Order: sequence, then structure tokens, then C-alpha cells
Amino acid sequence: MFGNLSESEIDDLLNSQLVGRLGLHDGSIPYIIPISYAFDGKSIFCHTEEGMKMDMMRKNPLVCFQVDNLENLSRWRSVICWGNAIELTSSEERDEAINQLLNRKLPVVSSETTHISPIWPFHPHNLADVKGIILKIEISKKTGRFENSESFNSGY
Repeated sequence: MFGNLSESEIDDLLNSQLVGRLGLHDGSIPYIIPISYAFDGKSIFCHTEEGMKMDMMRKNPLVCFQVDNLENLSRWRSVICWGNAIELTSSEERDEAINQLLNRKLPVVSSETTHISPIWPFHPHNLADVKGIILKIEISKKTGRFENSESFNSGY
């Protein structure tokens, strides 16, 4: 069975994942990258460094963001969001976003790219010590789909 996820199921999936795929386009080429993130119910927050994604995003801040949960090829959920990416520069907005990222539930064994502070798993005393770029994706539209072709109870 295929179907659409409800608004709350979309938000639940966005809240339950740690890595999504960010789709960018600068007018000449598309670019898709995996990126760790946090979701606050309205926006997606990411921590990154300078590079191709930032060059492209500064040319065209309209982005697409996708997450999924794949149990197997006949049982999955997927969400796609569209929105505007903003580089946060004010200390108040940046600190709020950093707190969102720091308060994610990360597994004990995790990638260095999810550790936004050099003293991870502890929070820095001064959020201004967090280096790099903090992005906010203001979501303008989101959709979700699922497939559950197995005969037992899906829980979706």
C-alpha cells in the first residue's frame, strides 16, 4: 500500500532522523549532499563549512531537503521539504540554532560532522566558540509518502 503521510507523520519523521539530503541548484548544475540537521517543527538547521554547497546556496537560496526511513524496499517513509536557506549571522539566531543542533539525540558512535563542538558530547560554555556556518532552511512546503506492502501491522 502506498500513501501520503499526515502533517504530524511528516514532522515525526523529520524529528526522528539525523541526516538528510540537501538539494541545491546554482542555475547551471544540480548538487545533492548528505547533511546532519535538527528540526524545530518549522525550520531545519544545519552546521557546515565553506565549500561548493555554500557557493551554490549564496547564488540560489531555494533548496530542497529530503529524509527517509527505509526498513526495507517494501516498507519505507520519505519526506521532501522545499524552502529558503539562510546563513545565520546574528548571535541570537545563531545561538538558538546551535542549541537545536546540540540538543539532538545523537548515538554514542557518531560522525565527527555531527559534533559541532570540539568538546562533544558536552556543550560549549560559550556558543560563539562553535566554528563554521549555521544554516536555517525556512520550510515553505513539505510532503511525505510511504509504502507498506507487508502483511503485518505497519505502525504507520
